[in-house]
Amino acid sequence: MPKLKPSILIILIFFYFSSFGQKKILQTKSTLENITIDGKNNEEAWKSAPIATDFVMFEPDNGKPISETKKTEVKLLYDNTAIYILAELHDDQPNRISKELTNRDVFGISDHFSVSINGFNDGQQDYRFYVSAAGVQMDCLATENNEDFSWDAIWNSEVTITNYGWVVEMKIPYAALRFSKAEKQTWGLNFTREIKRDFQKYTWNHVDNKIGAIITQEGILEGIKNIDTPTRLFLIPYTSGYYQQDKITSDKTFKAGMDIKYGINDSFTLDAILIPDFGQTKFDNAILNLEPFEQQLNENRPFFTEATDLFSKGGLFYSRRIGGTPSKNSILLEEELNPNEEITNFPNTVDLINAVKVSGRTEKGLGIGILNAVTEKTFATITNTTTNTSRKEVVEPLTSYNVLVLDQRFNQNSSVSFVNTNTLRNGDFRDANVSAILFNLNTKANTYNLFGDFKNSYINDIEDYSGYKAAINFAKTSGKYRYLFATKYISKNYDINDLGIIFYNNYHSFYGENSYRILKSNKTFNTLNITQNINTDIDNTTGKIQEAWYQLTTKGTTVKNHYFEFFTQINPLNRYDFYEPRIYGRFVYIPKSIIFYGQFYSDETRPFHYELELSTEQFDEQNRNIYRIYGGLKYRFNDKFSLSNNFLYTRMTNDRGWIDFDNTDIIFGQRNREIFENYFTGKYAITNKMNFNLTARYYWSYSENNKYLTLQNNGHLNPNSIYAENKNRNFNSWNLDFSYSWWFAPGSELAILYRNYAVEDSDLVQKNSQKNLDNLFKSNLTNILSVSLRYYIDYNSIKRKH
Repeated sequence: MPKLKPSILIILIFFYFSSFGQKKILQTKSTLENITIDGKNNEEAWKSAPIATDFVMFEPDNGKPISETKKTEVKLLYDNTAIYILAELHDDQPNRISKELTNRDVFGISDHFSVSINGFNDGQQDYRFYVSAAGVQMDCLATENNEDFSWDAIWNSEVTITNYGWVVEMKIPYAALRFSKAEKQTWGLNFTREIKRDFQKYTWNHVDNKIGAIITQEGILEGIKNIDTPTRLFLIPYTSGYYQQDKITSDKTFKAGMDIKYGINDSFTLDAILIPDFGQTKFDNAILNLEPFEQQLNENRPFFTEATDLFSKGGLFYSRRIGGTPSKNSILLEEELNPNEEITNFPNTVDLINAVKVSGRTEKGLGIGILNAVTEKTFATITNTTTNTSRKEVVEPLTSYNVLVLDQRFNQNSSVSFVNTNTLRNGDFRDANVSAILFNLNTKANTYNLFGDFKNSYINDIEDYSGYKAAINFAKTSGKYRYLFATKYISKNYDINDLGIIFYNNYHSFYGENSYRILKSNKTFNTLNITQNINTDIDNTTGKIQEAWYQLTTKGTTVKNHYFEFFTQINPLNRYDFYEPRIYGRFVYIPKSIIFYGQFYSDETRPFHYELELSTEQFDEQNRNIYRIYGGLKYRFNDKFSLSNNFLYTRMTNDRGWIDFDNTDIIFGQRNREIFENYFTGKYAITNKMNFNLTARYYWSYSENNKYLTLQNNGHLNPNSIYAENKNRNFNSWNLDFSYSWWFAPGSELAILYRNYAVEDSDLVQKNSQKNLDNLFKSNLTNILSVSLRYYIDYNSIKRKH
């Protein structure tokens, strides 16, 4: 073999590495031809369209070129209304293409094709559009740390299965994207193909998994120029009807309203909701909450989940505050009652009047988000038991909730942000204002990351007070070996709970982490990650330790696509809980403990899939422990029909928690607790736009006190033989949703929902499951039947008809 000259060798090495480092460029062209979205390449324009090909594996064997038998070719065209994409995905076994029918935004067991578009080419945020081989659409707003699938755009796609593979055709209107107003557009672009049966993902532009950032490794789309985009004005009127019945009464309700989406320009959008209706949103999972904190609930209302990436920055916005429980709770109200008065009606929630949000990003990378929501004045009813007269008491005044976000991106991968949340309540109720400065700085090669924040809260109440939080973090974010160092300080009066949510304050912490991962598959594992970390939280006032632990985690996927995770946490020091006593300045001792956790998920591509999780925490205290077991079974009968069942069982022996105040004493209970939760779900899809879904949840939990204890000033508990109240709890909850959904046109849906639910709460512990169920269903079971119709109207389609 002839020897190469050093200069030639250097050139060859340069071109080898630059072929992975350089970004591919797709030069698109415009079309005047009408493109019919039918999953076929019939149009003449497709024959001369530029081709994106030579895909490269992302996982498991990162960097490996795609085989000729799975050749993937993508074409892209544009006109004044949209971009058009045609993808031809070859497969040497077309009869084995996975194509499960699912709901929108549910990936299921299917092959997928997707396009990621960054209209500003700033390396920070993608609009991603997926189509499964079954024709199901998924879309999301994506940053490096989050994919928001609650965002739903209006776009068209069709799929055809062929004798050589499958074909995807997509039309993505400019209304579904955000980009600058430049005459010549330059967008970030990548295409992804997933072959489910082989557990493989490929991308058009190579994404090197040694680098933590993905979006910065996209290719480039050029050629879009001088487009005259149409007005972005969309009206989504809706009407809905509800029939509700329980053992006491029945009721009929009809509602109508409208959502409005208006494109202020190609970069900014206004969203407004008039006369909101959230009656068909997913039910909340009621639990027996014995913790010192409120239950944090998921947001299921579309307006507050869609396109909220800007508003979530800094973690200051918890949207369930809007339309949540009244700020004056029933306990506070009872303290203000006159003699012979009682509360005869107390509202569980506050109604939302309307909400508006404006969001977008300027050509120079400045993101701006403004949100305002107004809730109505809400009353409780108080009755005088002597005179039988009633009066109204305000428990929540007319309230305005406001969020402002300014987010400046720069250098393709860094940002500095300002966030302000403001809650204004009419009258003497408290107001709140919270501000934050955030920074996220990455090196040019995305090797190291420095991020942190400074936040300040101010409460205007009977006594005004303010607080602050500061944090700084440094991380190595690339390569096989990575690490993170972090520290933060939270002051005593830091309070964001009027529009955010926080449980712990008045402490400082130190955190360290290092990890190892494989970057390419081997004979045993497709992925493997080993992480160890340490953490210490210290109370600011007393210097006592709140948390101190060491963790070791190993997780990954086998070559047969089984997922596993093993976790050990050692709490080697005695700790103190400053929240369980419910009185500021008091604390309770928590002994040393060790936690073991194991998880195994079988290959989900098989018709039968199972999940198993086991964990235990053993305390350095006689007979005090926690055991948890989680299991799940799913069977996919075919691509249309599947059933699954998941359960969680928890047992706590000699758990210790607050139960009451007795004069100046704080009373704890030494108690045994059990929690059982069972989820049953079923799905039958008629088409990729029409399906039936069933969800049923049963939850049972009890807490049985076997000893009463008095909290001492040093945090320890002494036996209490005097206290004799019954503070046992037995809680049952049932929910069932059976729904039919038909997306009869883009953005337009007919939905029918049958729901029933019941809650039973008592101080009589019942350990017989059959009697628990009998008592639950003998309680006031509520049944609701609702029909909702929403119709998507594009202003341009109306304009064209006139």
